[in-house]
Amino acid sequence: MPITQQWELRAEFARRLSHLYGKEVPAYTTLLEVSQAVNDAVLSRPGSDTERLGSIARVTAERHGAIRVGTPQEMAQVARVFAAMGMHPVGFYDLREAAASSVPVVSTAFRPTDPEELARNPFRVFTSMLVPADRRFFSADLQRRLESFLARRALFTTELLVLADRASEYRGLNSGDAEMFLTLATAAFTLSTEAVDRAWYRELEQVSSVAADIGGVTSTHINHLTPRVLDIDDLYARMERRSIDMIDTIQGPPLWAGPDLLLRQTSFRALAEPRVFRDADGSVEKGSLRVRFGEVEARGIAATVRGRKVYDRLAVETEQAVREAAAAAPVSAEARNAIAAELWNQQMPATERGLALHDLAYFTYTVNTGKQLKGHAPSRSLPDLIDQGWVRPEPIVYEDFLPKSAAGIFQSNLTSDGRKDTTQSVTAIDAAWMEGVLNRTLHDPYDLYDGIRRASLDRVATELHIRGPIEVPAPIATPPIATQGVK
Repeated sequence: MPITQQWELRAEFARRLSHLYGKEVPAYTTLLEVSQAVNDAVLSRPGSDTERLGSIARVTAERHGAIRVGTPQEMAQVARVFAAMGMHPVGFYDLREAAASSVPVVSTAFRPTDPEELARNPFRVFTSMLVPADRRFFSADLQRRLESFLARRALFTTELLVLADRASEYRGLNSGDAEMFLTLATAAFTLSTEAVDRAWYRELEQVSSVAADIGGVTSTHINHLTPRVLDIDDLYARMERRSIDMIDTIQGPPLWAGPDLLLRQTSFRALAEPRVFRDADGSVEKGSLRVRFGEVEARGIAATVRGRKVYDRLAVETEQAVREAAAAAPVSAEARNAIAAELWNQQMPATERGLALHDLAYFTYTVNTGKQLKGHAPSRSLPDLIDQGWVRPEPIVYEDFLPKSAAGIFQSNLTSDGRKDTTQSVTAIDAAWMEGVLNRTLHDPYDLYDGIRRASLDRVATELHIRGPIEVPAPIATPPIATQGVK
């Protein structure tokens, strides 16, 4: 019997979730339509080189989803379901620290890690887990009741988990098992029609809308699905012209003079969705909740450790400059972007070559076949190879997330700020703890990007007869000096 491979399971699962979410949140279909129109317009521009960051086929099909779970056991089960589709945990994100308001979750992202698998289908799911033990958000009594509630629910059927483990073991499923797996997996993330305990949900909502969305219901669901767009500023303007209520800003780097770097995200605001509520007297009545929204993203080049330090520093400088400007007059989103862009234009090289030379972004490298040896042996230094024209850099797409941007999107769609008692001690959770929960390797995104770059440099070394590995700049503990004027 033919085997449905893991990447085919992943692609079909993404397609089914997109269809499901379009039915549940009709504005998502509008977002897809506008995204496609924007991408078509970008590709029609003279001299467009947008496919340097992925083929249009990949960009058009690309999605990331977001889900939320309540316990370590649920997180471990999610890992099994996604592993069946060749999706592995990458990165650790503590949104408790990244968010100014109450977002009591820690997160990871499940995605393909192999470049060939990413090219086939890059579907990724940002997955957040509630932290009831964190006293900044939950009292001991509320923690006890919340954990008891979560322990009584089952998000995934035994049949689904058995099929998931089988797919992981055999790297695919036969057609019958594949169809059953996809049906059960899609059903697991379908919005439940079960009545919501109004008093319990409202109690959690006072802590955090995110906590209520996770722990106030007996199931999980897609929180949002995100298409990828080639010009997020154009999309934002088009959505507003359609009278779609967008959040105030585009999260992430500004629109500046250089190439897209890392990740820019925005969304339309969470919409009121009809739900059924159950009151203490047993009566049931219709109501609504605002928890799900439509996010869109523009992906740029992956930043190195060095580049990320510069990004983080510029983010701090931008916030300081915005605060200073706001003391005189309100700062609009356009003015904020202008402030950030000016800082970026002053302190970041505005070309891919400049980013590569200063080791600020990740690239793969190929030999420049037009370069002649002429008796000169090429250097082992990567900056020298770039500067002397021995190699051509090709950008590596950023496949991951930015914690402050993720928290910013979450915050922009909360119904209230909730409560966060900063006088209480922090419950320590880190990547090692998350790896233990998942019971599998939690990949460091920098290691993955380094591996892709290193493989390309090894091929370059072979072609140019360079002895020993090509040397890349070592990571640094402090940000590099400003690179104003470097191209």
